[in-house]
Amino acid sequence: MTISDYASLIVDAGEYSGNDKFVHVAPRLLGLAELKLNRGLRVADMESSTTLTLSNGNASLPTDFLEAREVRTSANVPIRAVSLQQLTSSYAGNSGTPTGYAVVGSTLKARPISDQTLTLSYYAKIPALTPAAPTNWLLTKAPDVYLFALVNEIAIWAKDVASATAAQQLLMLALSGINIGDERARWGNAQVVVGGLTP
Repeated sequence: MTISDYASLIVDAGEYSGNDKFVHVAPRLLGLAELKLNRGLRVADMESSTTLTLSNGNASLPTDFLEAREVRTSANVPIRAVSLQQLTSSYAGNSGTPTGYAVVGSTLKARPISDQTLTLSYYAKIPALTPAAPTNWLLTKAPDVYLFALVNEIAIWAKDVASATAAQQLLMLALSGINIGDERARWGNAQVVVGGLTP
């Protein structure tokens, strides 16, 4: 059976784990699997972009925000990420075009203080699989990642250490494959540039 959606993932995970008693907790286990995947996976398919409107130098981040890739001013000039301490001490009370930012909770703080718009390029959370939203880009691209992530959670739930360890190893191999594919897609024909003076 091909894993193409939420229902087929649940069926295959039950078959692979040899455990069909998890179905009543499947949404919770799948949520835990996605939580762990969101912590470590960073590939091009997760990249998104949005406009943030600053108010007194602050803007709410998107609900699916994981990590910033780049922040640009309304003049399309990139600004750099700095620590909150540096942001506070270097720009205390100053207003003007932002040159630095820090992420604090679900807020982006840009300084000097401004009310302009920023363009945020960021890694977005993997869209959650549910019966109402039965597929997403990761399930389409790498169903094995989802399968082994869910089988691992089933084994942990069943307190089956050996199966959890085996599923974790398979998951690591699947993640390695998707990361290698992502690197090749991004940098496959990139040329190496050596810095410094040439003889």
